[in-house]
Amino acid sequence: MPEAEEEFVLLGIPDVNGSIRGKALRPAAFEEALRHGTVMTDLILGLDPTDTPISDYDTFGIRTGAADLVVHPESDTLHELRWRPGWRICLATPSWPDGSPCEIATREVFRKVLDDARGLGHDVMSAVEYEIRIWDQHGSPTSTGISYSLTEIGRYERFLVALVPALEGLGVELSAVHTEAGPGLLELNLAARRGIGAADDAALVKFAVKQVAASLDLRASFLAKTNQGEEGSSGHVHMSFWNDLTNVFARSGLADPPPPAFCSAVAGVLEHLPAASLLLNPTLNSYKRLVPGWFAPINATWGYENRSCAVRAIRSARPELWRFECRRPGADTNPYLALAAIAASAVDGMKKESQPPPDIVGDAYERSDQPGLPGSLETALRAFEEDETLRAALGERFSSYYMTSRAWELKAWRDTVTDWERRRYEGAV
Repeated sequence: MPEAEEEFVLLGIPDVNGSIRGKALRPAAFEEALRHGTVMTDLILGLDPTDTPISDYDTFGIRTGAADLVVHPESDTLHELRWRPGWRICLATPSWPDGSPCEIATREVFRKVLDDARGLGHDVMSAVEYEIRIWDQHGSPTSTGISYSLTEIGRYERFLVALVPALEGLGVELSAVHTEAGPGLLELNLAARRGIGAADDAALVKFAVKQVAASLDLRASFLAKTNQGEEGSSGHVHMSFWNDLTNVFARSGLADPPPPAFCSAVAGVLEHLPAASLLLNPTLNSYKRLVPGWFAPINATWGYENRSCAVRAIRSARPELWRFECRRPGADTNPYLALAAIAASAVDGMKKESQPPPDIVGDAYERSDQPGLPGSLETALRAFEEDETLRAALGERFSSYYMTSRAWELKAWRDTVTDWERRRYEGAV
């Protein structure tokens, strides 16, 4: 690699959409930030995906003059950008000017839920699987759409050769990759980690994938649904709860029934999944992925090794591998909020010692007797408004903040007239 002429540290905060926003500090300024903190405008917490200020917030952001947040780097998240020699990245914790915690920052929301889990004596172990679309410099997909193809995976060699060391520099372990059933669709499996590190890994993967792809004249996307009639891009979450070195979801034998903690966690996830959909499927586009037959769940169901269900229970001869997989999230989800919503739901189930409904055998899409999940951002917003328990677990101030951001998305959509509408209706009205 060429020698770096200059050095910078990217100091960042994950925003409500999952993007890492911040600024590049010279080494001396970063050292000063480590000692005393630095400042960034609170506007970064109130921007929509197009960088438009959300004017519906009246206690911070554009309507209050975009005042400063006080930002403290977390030195244990400092990593090098191997594709950009001399540059590093570090995540940060923001607080309000009076020193009080910034409870609406998404990283802090997950931290709150982790603290609640520790109140039960548990650590949360999580891993995210991302399905991403990659196109070449001509806009053509980089594979034809054959799933698990050992031939087609070779088409990604140049990308993966660059991505693996990039992720290693960020402290992220990529455990496996495979092609998926959509043109240009590649799945990345991240290794499981305890606590907030799992969400940090997922956020840094999004950051690195786009940057590495661009350096190779490729384009990478985490959009949940790219093309009609094709499989969408998921962000499946695997999760288990641990007491020290013991997986509380595990039994000693593969054929053994799961323990009560596992069953209660699954029951909690199913109970709150309608409301949690607002965080797991956060955009209007998200709901175009959630259609029958495309391995994207449409009802609140669970089953053993059943990929048509919203929650897939996974047993193993190895106790450390017992876990559940929530298959509802799309690749467009904010990983901090997805993990927070799922973990908070599981914690509530365990607190109440809830029992799940019977597991589903066969195709869950055909089960019209099962409770449906929201099919639009609007219905998910209503479900979240009605779920007081989940809102309280995430924090009422955050929940109000987040609902405002999703209502803003709906308003932006209602104000938009698309080419599809013009083509479809101009000649008929």
